[in-house]
Amino acid sequence: MDFERARFNMVEQQIRPWDVLDPDVLDLLMTVKREDFVPPAYRNLAFADIEVPLGNGQVMLPPRVEARILQAVAPRRSDRVLLVGAGSGYLAALLGARAEEVVAVDIDPALVDMARANLQRAHVTNVTVLQGDAAEGWSKNAPYDVIALTGSVPEVPAALRAQLKAGGRLFAIVGEAPAMSAQLVTCTAEGACQSVVLFETNVAPLTNAPRKDKFSF
Repeated sequence: MDFERARFNMVEQQIRPWDVLDPDVLDLLMTVKREDFVPPAYRNLAFADIEVPLGNGQVMLPPRVEARILQAVAPRRSDRVLLVGAGSGYLAALLGARAEEVVAVDIDPALVDMARANLQRAHVTNVTVLQGDAAEGWSKNAPYDVIALTGSVPEVPAALRAQLKAGGRLFAIVGEAPAMSAQLVTCTAEGACQSVVLFETNVAPLTNAPRKDKFSF
C-alpha cells in the first residue's frame, strides 16, 4: 500500500472538505504517521473514513473528527493538555506536536499499553499516558489549557469545566444517540464558560461518563 498517497488523499478528500483549513493542522496530519498507531490487522484502513477497532469495544475516531478536534482546541506551545481516552495514542501525538505537555488518561489497561508503545516508537516524549478514570477530569495535573474527550457524554461534567484555566478550551461530543453535537467550551474567566456547537456526529459513550441530571418532582 502507498501510505503517502493514502495520507494525501485522506487530507484532500476527507479533511479539507470537512472545514479543516488550518494549514498547521493539515501539515501535522501529513507528518504524523497515522498508520503507525493502527493495530496491524487494520493498517490498510488507517486512512479510511471509519472508526478503526482497537479491541475491547474501543475505536479510533475517524480522521476527519480527530482533525476537527485539533483545529477546535488549537493547542499552543505553552499549553498543558488533558486527553480523556488515550486510544491508540494518535490524537495524543497530534496534540503533543503542538502543545508543551499532554496527559492522556485511559481506563483500559490494554489501550494504555498500546498508546505508550506507539508513542515510544514515534519518539513522542511530551505525552504521559496514565491508567485511570478521567470521565470527571484528572485533578492531579489540573488546571489545563486544553481538555479533549474521545467519547461522548450526556452533558459536559462540571468537574471538567472546573479544571480549565481561564482562556482554556474543552472539546466534547455531547448528547445521546442518534443526536449528538460536537461542542467547544471556552473558559472566559474563572467559573465562567461559553459553548458553541461545531458539528453533528455520533460516537460511542465515554466509559463511566456521568449521567445527565434529571428533574425530580
